[in-house]
Order: sequence, then C-alpha cells, then structure tokens
Amino acid sequence: IPLPPWVLEETRRDPDIVYTDRSGRRNPEYISLGCDTLPVLMGRTPIQVYSDYMRSFKHRFNSYLGHVIVVSINHLSKILCLVDVIISFSNERSSFFAQHPSVFLLWLTFRVRSRIGWSRKLNGVYALGQYMKASLQAAAVAAGHEEWGKDEPHDAGHYNQFPEDTGFFRREGTWNTDYGQFFLEWYSGRLLEHGDRVLAAAEAIFRGTGAKLSGKVAGIHWHYRTRSHAAELTAGYYNTRSHDGYLPVAKMMATRGVVLNFTCMEMRDGQQPSHANCSPELLVRQVKQAAKAAGAELAGENALERYDEKAYSQVLATSRADDSFGLSAFTYLRMNKRVFEGENWRHFVSFVKSMSEGGRKVVPHKSDCTHSDLYVGHITSGCKTSKRAEASAA
Repeated sequence: IPLPPWVLEETRRDPDIVYTDRSGRRNPEYISLGCDTLPVLMGRTPIQVYSDYMRSFKHRFNSYLGHVIVVSINHLSKILCLVDVIISFSNERSSFFAQHPSVFLLWLTFRVRSRIGWSRKLNGVYALGQYMKASLQAAAVAAGHEEWGKDEPHDAGHYNQFPEDTGFFRREGTWNTDYGQFFLEWYSGRLLEHGDRVLAAAEAIFRGTGAKLSGKVAGIHWHYRTRSHAAELTAGYYNTRSHDGYLPVAKMMATRGVVLNFTCMEMRDGQQPSHANCSPELLVRQVKQAAKAAGAELAGENALERYDEKAYSQVLATSRADDSFGLSAFTYLRMNKRVFEGENWRHFVSFVKSMSEGGRKVVPHKSDCTHSDLYVGHITSGCKTSKRAEASAA
C-alpha cells in the first residue's frame, strides 16, 4: 500500500523524510520515525497526521467500535503503521472460540519501518537518513562520545550478507562493545518512543468507544539462534543472547493497556532452513514470557497460509494457559476458499473446537467435518437477475 499522493509530494520536496541507506538509496514507502515531532507534512508532524487519520476513522465507524471493530497499531519494527482495523465476525453467541473474537485484518495506510531492505534468510543493514542521524549525534554527545554519532556502524555489512561475514554482527562483533551497546540502545529506543507516541494518541482518541487496542509486533525469527540476533537488531529490537528486547515492548503495551499481538504462532523450528539459524518457537516462547512478566495481554496470529494439522497443533500448544498465561485472542490470517477444500475443512473445524476448549485437542463430531454442499465463489450480477425473476414469478 503506497503512501498517499500528497505525502509522496512532500517526500519529493524533502527526500530526507524517508529512510536512506549509506549508498544513498531511499525508500519512498515509509516516513522516517526521526520526523515524528517535526512539521514535515504540510506544516504538521507525522504523529498529528496519524491522529487526524484515527479521528476520521473513529468518526466514520463509531457505531461499530467495541463490538464489530477493534483497533490495532500495526508492527513495531519493519512496518510500524498508523492503525490496523480488525474486523470481528463474532458475538457472544457465536464466537471463533470461547470469549475470544475471530478477527481478520483490513490493512490501512501510513507505514513506517526502521530499515530499507531485507532478505528473509540473510542479513540487513541500517538505514537512518538525515533526521535519525541528528538524533544519533545528540545522543552521542550526551553520552560523552561525540565520535559515536557520526554515522551508523561502518562494519554492519551489506544487504544479504550472513552475520558472521560482518564485523558488527559476528559472534564477537562490535554489537557487544561499548559502542555497539550505545548504538543499539539508541536505535531501539527511537522505535519505542515512536511506538509510545502512536499508542498514546490512539489511547486518547479511542478512549470511551469500547474498542480494544492491540499493537502488532513483528516475528523476526531469522538468526535467532546466533548470539547477536542480527535480523532483530536491524529491525529495531535490541534482542541478543544477553539482552531481552521484547520486555521493554511488552511493558510499553501494558502501560497503555494495549494487547501485544505477535505472529508466527503456527511455525516450527524444523520447518525452517538450517543455514538461517531460525527459531520461531523460541522467539514465541520469549515473547510470551515477556508479556507475562510485563502484565500485558498476549494475542497471536499465523504468519503463513496454512491448513494442515501440524500448524493448528502448534497454535494450540502456544495458546494453552498451562503456565497460567495463554493467548487472549487469535487472528486467523490469509483465510480464503481453500479452507473448504478436502481435509482443510475438517482440520479447521477441529482447530476451532479445540481453541474453544482452551487449547485442548478436541475431536469434532462427524457431522461437523464431512462433505458440505456449500458453494464458495464470487457474487455476480446474475444473482440480482435471478432474484428479480423469482419475484416476478411469485
């Protein structure tokens, strides 16, 4: 989803309001979070514009807020968005699973991210730009090391490099030095500040509407088994083998009364490429522990289009409150007519019933998972013609 044309016009007037890497390549899809409090959008700050957008949405859909629509702030890191709209197709009598709504996402606009490019299996680079660099320079002076604020790390490598091929992310790399820790604290701190500003605005705007706010946090599991967690670091999460990057995020959510919504709930380590050192299972476990420690509600969603029993079983295992802390809600993403095909429907019915039992495996009744005559297709103008013909005949 591109930025609105009038915002793109502002980026042409001042190209530095978008992220720019060391080689000068710019990303026109996102506004730099370094501009949060600067009037770079026709005399208004990005936070003010985000707030206007949320107020407009509240005014237009006010009668639906709190029972059909709940509001989600999307993706702290690679995509940090103004607002998601979560449409709930459930009520107290017919819910996706007991006490938790079945929800689907309608993506809106204004996305911000903390880096410019990525290969899902390999390494990324830092992309700051003029406004972020000004913040870095000020932080370096305050820390008594003006030389640390000249630029992003020079040894962070290039796009699509493995962490061990760089000076910054390798096992005993710069990330673990005084300078590296300073830079990562500053970098992740800017993301947290931005997130808190957006959440504060959303909290004020939607207060009293009955809408439940949730914030989506990206599940970046690539290189999780390495010491530096390079993928997470470049996305803005200061999460390494020795530093918990998700507890501060969870505390921010808890302070604002926002549900922490995390992804990749269906993924297993054994399904990932070995050379990428992935571990979605350990990542989900860490985020779950962080949410519990911070006193934040935790919701989840699937990352990929999956209809198999193994994926559903993984979600069930994560959702269970065996340790007195389970999921408060689950978003079933990428649902389409394939869910009604073959064994997919049987697996889905079993999954829904099991979720309604708190994550305990339930075998559905035969009538719930046998062949159905339900037709899933596109509604065409022919339907209107048929209805008129039936009315005339009557």
